[in-house]
Amino acid sequence: MKTGYLALVLHAHLPFVKHPESTDYLEERWLFEAITETYLPLLHVYETLMEENIDFRITMSMTPTLISMLQDPLLQERYEKHLVSLLELAHKERERVQEQPEFQPAVNMYIERFSRNMELWQQYGGNLLKGFRKIQDAGKLELITSAATHAFLPLVMRKEAVRAQIATGVELHTQVFGKAPKGIWLPECGYFPGIEEILRECQLQYFFVDTHGVLDANPQPLFGVYSPIVTARGVAAFARDPESSKQVWSSQEGYPGDPDYREYYRDIGFDLDLDTIRPYIHKDGIRIHTGMKYYRITGQGVDKQTYQPQWASEKAAIHAGNFMFNRQRQVEYLQSQMGRSPIVVAPYDAELFGHWWFEGPQWIDYLFRKIYCDQSTIACITPSEYLNLYSDYQECQMSMSSWGRHGYADVWLQGNNDWVYPALHEMEAVMIELTERFPHAKGVQRRVLNQAARELMLAQSSDWAFIMDSQTFVDYAVKRTKWHVNRFHTLVEMLETNQIQEDWLTEIEIHDSVFPDVDYRVYHPEYRFGCVLPEQNLANMVAPVRSRQKPSVVMLSWEFPPMIVGGLSRHVYDLSIALVKHGWDVHVITGDVDGCPAYERVAGVHVHRAYVQRPAGESFHSWVFQLNLAMIDCVRGLLQTGLAFELIHAHDWLVCLAAKQLKQELQIPLLCTIHATEWGRNHGIHSDLQHRIHNTEWQLTYESERVIVCSESMLEEVCAIFWLDRNKVDVIPNGVDFSQIQIPAGMLASKRPFADESQKIIFFVGRLVREKGVHLLIEAAPSIIRAVPEAKIVIAGRGPMLAELEARAIELGISESLLFTGFIEDSTRNQLLQVASVCVFPSLYEPFGIVALEAMAAGTPVVVSDTGGLKDIVTHGVDGATFYTGHVQSLSDQIVSILRDEEYGRTLAKHAKEKIYQTYQWDAIAEKTIRAYQAIRSEHELFTGMRQVSSTTISQTDY
Repeated sequence: MKTGYLALVLHAHLPFVKHPESTDYLEERWLFEAITETYLPLLHVYETLMEENIDFRITMSMTPTLISMLQDPLLQERYEKHLVSLLELAHKERERVQEQPEFQPAVNMYIERFSRNMELWQQYGGNLLKGFRKIQDAGKLELITSAATHAFLPLVMRKEAVRAQIATGVELHTQVFGKAPKGIWLPECGYFPGIEEILRECQLQYFFVDTHGVLDANPQPLFGVYSPIVTARGVAAFARDPESSKQVWSSQEGYPGDPDYREYYRDIGFDLDLDTIRPYIHKDGIRIHTGMKYYRITGQGVDKQTYQPQWASEKAAIHAGNFMFNRQRQVEYLQSQMGRSPIVVAPYDAELFGHWWFEGPQWIDYLFRKIYCDQSTIACITPSEYLNLYSDYQECQMSMSSWGRHGYADVWLQGNNDWVYPALHEMEAVMIELTERFPHAKGVQRRVLNQAARELMLAQSSDWAFIMDSQTFVDYAVKRTKWHVNRFHTLVEMLETNQIQEDWLTEIEIHDSVFPDVDYRVYHPEYRFGCVLPEQNLANMVAPVRSRQKPSVVMLSWEFPPMIVGGLSRHVYDLSIALVKHGWDVHVITGDVDGCPAYERVAGVHVHRAYVQRPAGESFHSWVFQLNLAMIDCVRGLLQTGLAFELIHAHDWLVCLAAKQLKQELQIPLLCTIHATEWGRNHGIHSDLQHRIHNTEWQLTYESERVIVCSESMLEEVCAIFWLDRNKVDVIPNGVDFSQIQIPAGMLASKRPFADESQKIIFFVGRLVREKGVHLLIEAAPSIIRAVPEAKIVIAGRGPMLAELEARAIELGISESLLFTGFIEDSTRNQLLQVASVCVFPSLYEPFGIVALEAMAAGTPVVVSDTGGLKDIVTHGVDGATFYTGHVQSLSDQIVSILRDEEYGRTLAKHAKEKIYQTYQWDAIAEKTIRAYQAIRSEHELFTGMRQVSSTTISQTDY
């Protein structure tokens, strides 16, 4: 763990501006300038860092209005013409300044940048969202959402309207980027007490506030702004660090004001004679910024010195180093006071970087490179990653706050803009009433209501009030507000009189085309995130994708990605996908997860996340009971939509109640997979809690027509402790999906930042609990390090033994050769699997050992204990090494033998990979599972037929 962490957060936002009726609106250039100077340069920085294998983390909010514009075909077409025009202007400027050598470096720089922008633009077919999604999927960028139209939420009157803004933003984000956002940028950092209830409902984990939002909380946070606080609903709040912000934002003290940087306000659009520049400004001759500027920030008047790109680049590198140095000293001091690693949250408007501060993207590039290569004190991190580091964040109550002047909504509510809110509040009330009067509108009526929802949201944009306050483009802001208010009321009048003008409606739909998939019922008082209305709930989500021709199974599992506690989650994920490929219709019922939708389709698998209430102070068994009730209700809801299932597949004891109840209600067969047992984990039953779990496991196996286990040792175990007939049990191993353990294309496997490239990594990943045996690896470490001094032990995972393990490492004096990473993403795990010299899984109890399979599939030699399923997987000396379970010296000897003899390790790894290909592919495992399904279906049909015959015979006899 690092001394401290830096969360660099960029808020990318522009109001929705689209005027298909004309090209005269200069406001569309807000988007074009931001793409040219901010979004494309940032994307180029991210891609270059990835290509050069520089690890980094950054968080960006991309607001729904910005997303809508970036994927709009008309705006994409207009921007490409704009970029072509810039290139043309730059080449003309090269010819013009041939006799002015002082300007030539800048002109050449512009030509290179505009050409690079065009290449990147064409690479993604004009849709930059694909590029940002690629960086997200590589695990470097955490994309978060915002309210639909950046409404200043503390001034939205109705809860339904706040929820509509947030839910619409989350849904669009999920659709575009392929995964639900974990966090949200509250527009203008506008927080009010109670909003966390809506954030939690929309499955968001965190949000941001300005510094005073946290410092003024009650009780006063122990760690100030350098650790998140948690609201009563469990949603975390991160606060802006004033020290790091001032270094970048401040016009007097901040970096952007340095005299070597480019002057924003001096542009050739105003400097050149009108005839020369006319083709590149407004057609009416209105002078505008072109983006080409030849001067640097020197002097207060118009007399400026020439801009030198090389000087500016060198200064950006110096400032990046200075920023890093200040953060190092800052976190060192904070860590000494806090006793834990602080997080420094540095949020900025994304458009600062490149648009206002031209060298900003370069500064970010240098900062990430220096943090990665030049120090080991701090690391960049995303908020969701930091939330996983600790489990005891302080709970506090916050008051309403915002950023901006005075910090309490002053910018968005004052004399120049207060007239808009009565109109907006009236629109909210009308919209909510319409959803209650027309809950199931169809056809053109539905189009009117959806467009009314768009017009309300667009009118609520905080940008219009901000512009009125700043006195910049006031006329446009006033017009936009009035346009949306008037269109809303016109739509309502059409609906009320049933006189809908479809031509006008179509024109407005094209004009205000934000959120094409919006559903007006998001404003309904009974709306719940992930559902349309309670009585329709899953019907609208399931109906389009269900298939009555396919055999169908409902799986019950308390774990499913991204909820990953052990191997069960990944097993259900991979098995369900493989079953879909073999023609089955699979519905997985699992518990809700923050940041995930109530329903989604994952690689063809229908995933339903049942919401489970979590009252404070509840016991684990109480939660399990609530989970089962929620699962039962979820399946009942699916049945009401017309779905039918042929069998139930339950995974482990936690879903026993639901499995038993549904078996009785549906009158279909039940099959279960026992992934581990309480008896095996604890080497017997020693407490009342263990006894209750053991009895529940027995009940699940008793109620099931067949039982699946993953290894021969588990077969022996369940038959012995549950008194099962061997003929009732199928041994079907776990598998591995090779695509899930590959590092992203184009990335080079590197040991940084976990170890030096010269070191040999011994890698363990898993839960830090006694049964996983990681304490044995700690005890073996001294003898391993003595034999192989360049060894570095990397332990990834979380669990209750962490503090004990860390303390023992200090006692043994091996801390310098040992690293606890905490939780790691799959991409990081894959990286470590690739670069490790040996992977070690020293379990005391292991029903199967899927992590060993993944390491073997990655081509890394493994050392495992000779217990449970591990001894089924690994043949000692052939495709891995085994050691005597619980024996520290035996473990040390096997690890050292592989580290010292690299050829031996390569041979083991080669044979292991061949075994995985032959035996542990998910296709083969799915086929075996389907045979088990077919067997119990046949048995069930036979039994049902016999029972019917028997019943008929009895009836005839009675008659």
